[in-house]
Amino acid sequence: MELKERQLEIITAAGEILTEHGLAQLTTKRLASKMGFSESALYRHFSSKEEILVTMLRYLAADMDKRLRQAIQNAEDPVVQLKTVLSNQFSFFKRNPHFLIAIFSEGLMEDSKVVNESIIQIMDIKKSYLVKVVKKGQADGSFTPGVPAEELVHIIMGSFRLLLLQWWFASKSFDIKQKGEKLIHNLLTLIKLKK
Repeated sequence: MELKERQLEIITAAGEILTEHGLAQLTTKRLASKMGFSESALYRHFSSKEEILVTMLRYLAADMDKRLRQAIQNAEDPVVQLKTVLSNQFSFFKRNPHFLIAIFSEGLMEDSKVVNESIIQIMDIKKSYLVKVVKKGQADGSFTPGVPAEELVHIIMGSFRLLLLQWWFASKSFDIKQKGEKLIHNLLTLIKLKK
């Protein structure tokens, strides 16, 4: 997804406001003030708050798709692929905590079908990569075949989300990358087959 530099700045600022203050405080007036220009200037780039949110979510989906595709292409071993995919996500949020809202986005705009579809797209992209990796690992004997791949991915994604939620509520006071690596190790201990 190609964005103009100013659009990327606007969605980043919107993410910061959402993460720090919540949806109610994300107004075009506040966003324009944060950006240092008028509301009318903001409307030259986006027609509404909904369009800003949808653009942010679609940008995150496209960025995640690109990053995770590269992570999987750079390794053949499903264990390494799983580590890389999850580690990549923790690194991304460590660098971009203002986009955490995409992880905790239920109710972001309950009455907006297009926002909800964009949120589902983010989850589906991550899930599709993880399912592919887990199925590959089950097929080659790396991961337990006793639990369907989709269920293992559900557990993995839930654990990932919970750790990010804890980080958010702890005001990002611990090293998410370090705790994330420990979580990845523990998840692999649970699903890897002994060879």
